[in-house]
Amino acid sequence: MRFAYLEWDDAFRRFVQSMENLRKLFYQLLLRTDGDVDEALRWLEELQARGYLPEDWDLEAFKRQLQEENLVEEGEGGLKLTRKGERAIRRESLELIFGGLRKGMAGHHRTVHTGAGGERLSETRAFHFGDNLADLDHPGTVKNALRRGIEDIAITEDDFEVFETEHKTSVATVLLLDVSHSMVLYGEDRMTPAKTVALALAELIMVRYPKDDLEVVLFGDDARQVPLEELPYTGAGPYHTNTKAGLRMAQQILRRKRHAQKQIFMITDGKPSCIWEEGRLYKNAFGLDPKIVNRTLDEAVLCRRRGIPITTFMVAQDSWLVDFVEQLTRMNHGRAYFTGLDDLGGYVFQDFVRNRKKRVR
Repeated sequence: MRFAYLEWDDAFRRFVQSMENLRKLFYQLLLRTDGDVDEALRWLEELQARGYLPEDWDLEAFKRQLQEENLVEEGEGGLKLTRKGERAIRRESLELIFGGLRKGMAGHHRTVHTGAGGERLSETRAFHFGDNLADLDHPGTVKNALRRGIEDIAITEDDFEVFETEHKTSVATVLLLDVSHSMVLYGEDRMTPAKTVALALAELIMVRYPKDDLEVVLFGDDARQVPLEELPYTGAGPYHTNTKAGLRMAQQILRRKRHAQKQIFMITDGKPSCIWEEGRLYKNAFGLDPKIVNRTLDEAVLCRRRGIPITTFMVAQDSWLVDFVEQLTRMNHGRAYFTGLDDLGGYVFQDFVRNRKKRVR
């Protein structure tokens, strides 16, 4: 066999690498600018002008490449993302957050129950009518027959044993995303990492877990359901934090789902600070208002009674916030992670795929 070797073009390699690096940076800037393509491109130009990007990175060529690949297109008032561009952001978020995801996963979630189908376990049980004969424990079955003696071995129905198998099921998930003002307060951007996780989770479900369902709810002064396509364009607003409204809407959505398991993921950095009361917004941004907290915890209890665990990812460490989440988790029998922004994605991945309960002590 003969091979033809071409001359190594190092300049071309550097060009390709610069385009890839620009693409990753561009996607992050898109999330920070709430999907504004023109503004993200202006940020790239500003970064290059200030010396943060190499002078030989051709931004005009990068812009043309985005258009040629149908990632962006001309729209009313300037460039905008295409559907392909929105999918590209989700894929990039998936790689960024869930880069360690094992290949070949079947797209199921483990439960605490055993049943037909799934991975074979080491435990065995007595055979029941309808069990899969492929799961028959042959040595165990023969051993049961031998207990009656070796003179005249006869296997009866009571001797048969089968291996337990791990039951797997689909899950309906509502992702609650906090869009209150505190997500961008004091100069710290907590919104972009939270959106990155939400986009990654959406792509994870659509690609790796096709039997699953994911709905997205934003909560500030009130709660509203949004399509997945709207996530890149979502920003924090001048809102308080109505956690009660978010949990209430999540339950309304999950009641319409027929999945065997249902759960709520909540990404937030703030304590509940408002509720709706008799048609007006009752709000108190200082400390933990007992009225607001108790109404919110009532929703957590309702979720527990309906078999809906709440997994809270708190991206702040203030003591009163921790106290509130501990109460909510304890009353819901749910899960909670008190984590920094850098670890947020890893915890989402671990909890979603394993579907294991971790209670706050």
